[in-house]
Amino acid sequence: MTLSVTECLLAASREHHDLDDYAGELSRWCTGCGDNAILAALQRICRDEQLAPERTVFVSGIGCSSRLPHYMKTYGFHGLHGRALPVAEGIKIRRPDLDVFVNTGDGDCCAIGTAHWIHAIRYNMNLTVVMHDNEVYGLTKNQTSPTSPRHLTSNTTPRGAYLEALDPVSTTLAVTNVSFVAQCVDWIPELVHDVISAGFHHKGFSFIRILQRCPEYLDGHFDQWKSDPERILLLRHEDGVEPSPELSRIYRNQIVHDPADLRRAQEIASDRDPIPVGVLYRNDDVPCYEDTRRADRHYGPAEIGQALEAEFDRFAIRPANNNHDGGGR
Repeated sequence: MTLSVTECLLAASREHHDLDDYAGELSRWCTGCGDNAILAALQRICRDEQLAPERTVFVSGIGCSSRLPHYMKTYGFHGLHGRALPVAEGIKIRRPDLDVFVNTGDGDCCAIGTAHWIHAIRYNMNLTVVMHDNEVYGLTKNQTSPTSPRHLTSNTTPRGAYLEALDPVSTTLAVTNVSFVAQCVDWIPELVHDVISAGFHHKGFSFIRILQRCPEYLDGHFDQWKSDPERILLLRHEDGVEPSPELSRIYRNQIVHDPADLRRAQEIASDRDPIPVGVLYRNDDVPCYEDTRRADRHYGPAEIGQALEAEFDRFAIRPANNNHDGGGR
């Protein structure tokens, strides 16, 4: 029996995807790197949500974190340093039907990519942005990053960093049109999964900062928080995340925080010890830029094909119509 194209597409959409369907190349991150926990959470979310791999895109810039698209069996774009967000925005505004994730690092996002980061918050496009923050440049072998704590010694600051660290969460909460901000730590994998999942279900720019370990250049940097559950402040709310009973038995330092309260979210974000984890802010009423600009236009395969053919026609090189009558030029 021959199926029509429509029937084939419907059958494909009903296909069940296992965890292995989202596993790409074997990870080359260092043993103990927090990026591995983030990758595992993202693969689980794709499986839980049954996201079609051919309709899912992971975009990154440059850095250890930005290798993540290679490890996902979906569409991916490994872009230039600091340019992950404009690439993702371009994909989303042309194909709003796709699920687009962005993986960026503390350097990729908060140094060379700062302008894109700030304006991406303001545009509030429907993207799930995961910022891997190990507070050091790992890929380029141990330099101070914008989020490195003061006095941190590195190859670029052998006498210690002179400046206080930039706080990505507090900065994001202060930008116009902010709609979703969360924070977690890589050594609580259940929370990493739940927070990213909450961000994925939010329609808008979901900014999730994940403090993650770098065993190569900052070994032990987060040990004092990792070994003492009381130094983690768990934010719980029905509009944020509700920890499991098992997690609550370990992390008892909890408060009920309404993510609709921006001012309180800003106050909580300013604390470093204990580290607040969970959803700090959520506002579902902020309009998405792609809805205001392209709500009446859909770029499916047919439209994309027509646009490509039109561009090919513009730049096609055709031979001149020469008449070989003996007097040609």
